[in-house]
Amino acid sequence: MPGTIDDLIASIEVELEAAQKRLKKCGAEVQLILDKAQQDGRSNLSAEEDQRVAELFAARDQARSDITGIENKLATTNKLKVEEQEREAQQKQVRDTQTRKPSYDQVARVGQEERTYRKDQDPHGKGFLMDVSRQFLYQDVEASHRLAQHMREERVERAEYMKRAVGTGAFAGLTVPQYLTDLYAPATANLRPFADACNRHDLPDSGMSVNISRITTGSSAALQASENAGVSETDMDDTLLTVPVQTAAGQQTVSRQAIDRGTGIEDVTMQDLFNRVATVVDSTLINQATTGLSAIAQANAYTDASPTGAELYPKILGAAAGVEANLLAMGRPSHAIMHSRRWYWLSSQMQSVWPMINWSNLPVQAAGQANAASSYNSGPRGVLPCGLEVIVDNNIPTGLGGGTNEDELYVVPQSECHLWEDPNAPMFIRAEQAKAASLGVLLVAYSYFAYTFGRYTNGMQKVGGTGMAQPTF
Repeated sequence: MPGTIDDLIASIEVELEAAQKRLKKCGAEVQLILDKAQQDGRSNLSAEEDQRVAELFAARDQARSDITGIENKLATTNKLKVEEQEREAQQKQVRDTQTRKPSYDQVARVGQEERTYRKDQDPHGKGFLMDVSRQFLYQDVEASHRLAQHMREERVERAEYMKRAVGTGAFAGLTVPQYLTDLYAPATANLRPFADACNRHDLPDSGMSVNISRITTGSSAALQASENAGVSETDMDDTLLTVPVQTAAGQQTVSRQAIDRGTGIEDVTMQDLFNRVATVVDSTLINQATTGLSAIAQANAYTDASPTGAELYPKILGAAAGVEANLLAMGRPSHAIMHSRRWYWLSSQMQSVWPMINWSNLPVQAAGQANAASSYNSGPRGVLPCGLEVIVDNNIPTGLGGGTNEDELYVVPQSECHLWEDPNAPMFIRAEQAKAASLGVLLVAYSYFAYTFGRYTNGMQKVGGTGMAQPTF
């Protein structure tokens, strides 16, 4: 059914045009029959032609009747349209009334309301954390109202995150205002250098796993033995790689005194919570059993009681060669991930032997180049002669090996270090049960992520052994 008067008029006009075409077609077919009889020199029409002419005259009369009815219907509809236009024009007219206009502050304005928690009024998140604590501890009505209003604002502006906060875990948390995430993210990012260098993806809107298809049996090709002989054929097969969505969480106890008097909780609490969450994400990527980088990387042993940088460098190249041999055209070794003590130890090494092939634009008589403008977690710290960019990450353990004093160095293809996180790294916060004995409230911050380095077997390589023991300077 037409939705507007204009749609109705358009449909009636189409109906009128169809009736007019039927009328014209009937007349044209009658004329064609008569012309054929004239060409054949016949004085009379055949019985079939007489019957067809009679049918055409009946159809013509019906078409004329239809046209008359449709024209009347169209005229009525056009009259109705004119009346609607007049009524709309009257409705648009402004008339003075005796009703007093509301004052400016009594008018609700869509899109003009300020956010409940704003950077200009609560720059460090003190008010937000105070409301979280007071709502939990005292059931403060005003704090509850502000938090409820904040969550309504979040549902409008970041609805996709609210669905995940409710449906994918046991938490029922509050979304941290985005300006606080922006404010504290640069500081907490110091604790996740490797995670920031990974190939980042947006976490799916729902579900607690990410599924990737891995081709485990590829097709084949071979020389044809002779003409018309069968060619090589191997059925492709794949295996589903299921990556779990994990929760990184941190907690902090806020004292009753801080809640009551509001002293110092904004900087310490918010910073500590973000630090804990960022650290656990990065540490999980490196150290988690079975799936972490250390567990999945193929080992390259460096055994030496008196290690030197000149001896370690070929081991790094061996690891890079392993990455390329296993990935071929599917990726290339791009980064060397090492502990800060290993980076500074390499920087301390002095020698007079230079690589035969220098892959990067390094200064003369230097076996690598540091980025003077870089610092911890601000990007690559430097570049090795083979072109590998160095990422320094102190989440790499330093108590490995038989002497519990070794660290590891990883050579990875950045394109195959996959990390799924929420866009803009939203975090959530909630108040847990009060620690009554110590007058405290436990705050928990958490976020969701998933990762994998296992799309290709031995696509990650690592260097470890006694040569990676605690360096001396």
